[in-house]
Amino acid sequence: MADPTSKMKLTTKALERLAKAPPATGEDVWDTELAGYHVRPGKRGLTFRLYYRTKTGQRRMLTIGRYGALTAAQARQRAAEALAIVAQGGDPRAALEEAKAEAVHQQQQTMGAYLAGPYAAYQGRKKGGKATVQSIEKHFAGWLDKPMGSLTRVDVERWQAGKEAEEPPPAFTTLTRVYGALCTLLAHAAERKVIPTHPLAGVSLQRPAMTEEEMAGQAARRRYLEAEEVEALFAGLAAYQEEKRQQRRRSRAHGKPHLPDLDGVAYVDHVAPFIELMFYTGLRPGDLFGLRWEQVNLTFATIRKVIEKTAHHRPEPQTFPLSSAAVAVLKAWHQQQGAPASGLVFPSPRTGRRLASTAMQKPWANVRKLAGLPGDLLLYTLRHHFASQLVMAGVDLLTVSKLMAHSDIQTTIQHYAHLRPDHARDAVEAYAASATSKSEANTSHGSHEVMSVGSVS
Repeated sequence: MADPTSKMKLTTKALERLAKAPPATGEDVWDTELAGYHVRPGKRGLTFRLYYRTKTGQRRMLTIGRYGALTAAQARQRAAEALAIVAQGGDPRAALEEAKAEAVHQQQQTMGAYLAGPYAAYQGRKKGGKATVQSIEKHFAGWLDKPMGSLTRVDVERWQAGKEAEEPPPAFTTLTRVYGALCTLLAHAAERKVIPTHPLAGVSLQRPAMTEEEMAGQAARRRYLEAEEVEALFAGLAAYQEEKRQQRRRSRAHGKPHLPDLDGVAYVDHVAPFIELMFYTGLRPGDLFGLRWEQVNLTFATIRKVIEKTAHHRPEPQTFPLSSAAVAVLKAWHQQQGAPASGLVFPSPRTGRRLASTAMQKPWANVRKLAGLPGDLLLYTLRHHFASQLVMAGVDLLTVSKLMAHSDIQTTIQHYAHLRPDHARDAVEAYAASATSKSEANTSHGSHEVMSVGSVS
């Protein structure tokens, strides 16, 4: 080590003077209090450094940082900490390298880093995976710099309270969905040993108390159609088709004769067969949007496909029998489409690709209006109607669960078991009737014996 050419206490004022009039490059300025601590001038300014000897006598140099990025006090503190490590027989440069490695490791464990890296790649192979990543980024923006393993129940409670304070607050079902997406990410990281354990395992959101209006709305959303509503629905579909046919007639009569004639076809567009097929099968709209002719067997009256909602944990296809009414809808639509052997059953009429998830909103509103059905009646009600009618007809819940493609029969039980014919009540009524009959018979027999005894006497 060269002899010091300049010594001074490296205070803020001293460093300011050196920065304005630095010594020649390589001419170190040594601190008068901490042995080995100095600054070295260079083209990029002053650099804090420290010479020290390891326990084995090896001479080493530690670069502490650049003046400007560090203050005089910060650099002195770091130099003092490094010398304390030396005094205890350690090597501060090795400790610094370990700290840097740990910092990199911690950065890799932040939710933002994992979300943008391994998890984005994982979700990128799944349908809707990009939207899942974006949803987590949006709803948990304040957590992206947090190490995943540091998340706690308190963090979840604060997050939920913050969301519920928004105006308007998100629905609890929305919060549950995005929180579930976060928990899936954490489970993914724990399974791959990026973090030791899932930090939020067993932590659930707290369901807020429902108002009377919300309870009424919840009941209305999961309901079935009354007989007159079913009749109105099909009348509305007929009115929708006639309205479209009239529009086409006018267009053809006023300068657009090249447009196809709609009077000679069963369906004016995809709307009526889509709604009718949902009514007769109970399939979710998403599964009808993705339904392909390769998955439809009109000869054996079945649909065999992977259910999109549960595809991530149940990727094998499921088979669904079709009623004669459903087959009639599909046969008419298949013939009208030119009897294709493959492709989407309900492609976009403009692009030929899959319809958007919102594609049925306006048509359903139009059909609902023409039918005179309630304005809050959801298209999804047709699925609930399908299940409800099966249960009320006495079909066992396991069969209904399979036809509804529920991943767990408990879902079927939770939402539809109350509609079952009351076999338990029938049983106790039968018991009571039997017991009453026997009691009356015994009473009658006892009266006869009394009368007989009286006559003898």
